[in-house]
Amino acid sequence: MLLLGASAAVQGQSGSGDNFDYAVNTGATNTITITYYTGSGGDVAIPTNINNLLVTAIGDSAFAGRANLINIAIPNSITSIGEFAFGYCLNLTSVTIPNSVTSIGESAFEECYNLTNAAILGNLTNIGDGTFYGCNGLISVTIPDSVTSIGDAAFFNCFPLAGITIPGSVATIGELAFNQCSNLTNITIPGSVTSMGDQAFALCTSLTNVTIANGVTRIGAQAFQYCISLANVAIPSSVSSIGYEAFYGCSKLTAITVNASNSFYSSANGVLFNKSQTVLLLYPPGLGGNYIIPDTVTRIWLQAFLGSGLTNVVIPASVTSVGGEAFAYCPDLTSVVIPGSVTNIGGEAFLYCTDLASVTMTNGVTRIGQGVFERCTGLTSLTIPRSVTNIGQYAFYECFSLRSIFFTGNPPSVASDVFTEDPVTFYYSAGASGWSNPAGLPNPVLWNPLIQTGGASFGVQNNQFGFNITGTTGIPIVVEACTNLATPGWTPLQSLRLTNGLFYFSEPLQANLPGRYYRIRSP
Repeated sequence: MLLLGASAAVQGQSGSGDNFDYAVNTGATNTITITYYTGSGGDVAIPTNINNLLVTAIGDSAFAGRANLINIAIPNSITSIGEFAFGYCLNLTSVTIPNSVTSIGESAFEECYNLTNAAILGNLTNIGDGTFYGCNGLISVTIPDSVTSIGDAAFFNCFPLAGITIPGSVATIGELAFNQCSNLTNITIPGSVTSMGDQAFALCTSLTNVTIANGVTRIGAQAFQYCISLANVAIPSSVSSIGYEAFYGCSKLTAITVNASNSFYSSANGVLFNKSQTVLLLYPPGLGGNYIIPDTVTRIWLQAFLGSGLTNVVIPASVTSVGGEAFAYCPDLTSVVIPGSVTNIGGEAFLYCTDLASVTMTNGVTRIGQGVFERCTGLTSLTIPRSVTNIGQYAFYECFSLRSIFFTGNPPSVASDVFTEDPVTFYYSAGASGWSNPAGLPNPVLWNPLIQTGGASFGVQNNQFGFNITGTTGIPIVVEACTNLATPGWTPLQSLRLTNGLFYFSEPLQANLPGRYYRIRSP
């Protein structure tokens, strides 16, 4: 049973004259929880006893918002500190948590801006979520080897914190635990830590050395994102999971070393792969030029090449999935080949690839996800293979130069706002059905060019070889030629439109060639 002290009427008086509202916890032994501090601040000592009852707990928000509190002495009788107990104590400068304390509530010292030193002694097992959140004056903190977990955002934005020792007792490091600790230079993750949360050390911009001990099994998504001083990192053999963007934005990262006995990860040519040969990460992200993805790769992970300087990329037929934002924000990327083995192109895969002018998708791709080519302002035309059945929202939104899209099969399901309201013409192939009034693809035009292989215009005339091309009036085409159908290397000869549905093509007779073959394709 809990017996509450009446508001302001039932108070305990400490020997120093500081006033406290309290609650009496009745049971085998009556104890006191301090519920509210009513004193004048300065240096405050919490009493061990009030009215001959032992003070064992500091309640939720008991000192919250007391800007006049400068120093706090916590006696060895205290076993628990409640949630937000000292939150927003803006002038609190130091705290020592005695070894009697076994529990600290969430956000207990949140945004104590002038707290410079925190010593945790003894038996505490859990540093709760947000315990020192936003303590952006914190220079040093002592974590005892009794602690088994460091909660989410426990030291978030404690940017003066230059060094911290994580003891071998810690099993979990929560999400955002040390996020934005921008003066942190060295960190050792002991092997006892089986899980490192998402963004745990993100934006630790001074972090130069990270030691991940064998025993760690998971590195969370964005765990070291934008650690711009980190030059190398070694992945131990125990690690079986690395989240997306784990090292994204680490612009000085030149080496990710994988333990020779680690069968789950490998590293080559600036790329980190996992056991199933998923491309996880290009590092550093600024690497550019041409890149041929190895034909052992089966999957490209979320944001694997995001923000890189790639100019051309070839995706092999072994790849079955391209993750969301995989090549987003690659402004120098000019061409990409997507094989039919890739059944799904993830959302925003090529978002803001502003120089992307050539996209080749082969039959087999079934879905173009949301925003895949959004804001690819260099894209002028595109051919959609007949296997595509679904085009997601914003897939071609704000592709301001896009004028022609060619469909080789039946019309796919098209989401709303796929295209910006610009003059895009949709062409469909002869033999396809459902194009009389397809939803989301207004006023489609039949694309049906045909080389006429008979008549007076076909053949050699005046040392020129030529033929008529017929089809729907105004459709755009490209005439190509090659010399060997077994290993064709098609060369574009002329781009044109069928004015009035007819065009006569000719070129000088190629007398020194054993054979010459022609074809027509869409631009």
